[in-house]
Amino acid sequence: MEHHVYFWLNEDHQNESDRAVFEKGIEALLRSPNIASSHWGKPAATAERPVTDHSFDYAISVKFDSMENHDLYQEGDLIHDEFISGFKEWWAKVLVMDVA
Repeated sequence: MEHHVYFWLNEDHQNESDRAVFEKGIEALLRSPNIASSHWGKPAATAERPVTDHSFDYAISVKFDSMENHDLYQEGDLIHDEFISGFKEWWAKVLVMDVA
């Protein structure tokens, strides 16, 4: 199962210092033992097309070995909970897309 999350940061966190803190937070999040593999990044410099969206600030792509590991990550994973509590005030929007 794959879990894709897109983040749009609030205007007051659109600075180099806060971005560095957020990136360290993402790196810590992706160390969760429930995650099989992961990747994070910023919008790619691909061509503008009607079907592409470059408006987000960060994205993570996470793979889980099972739905059970996903559910453990969502409910009671201390690393995930810490990331959310530490940064939930930082983002203007979050979009999640899960793929089975």
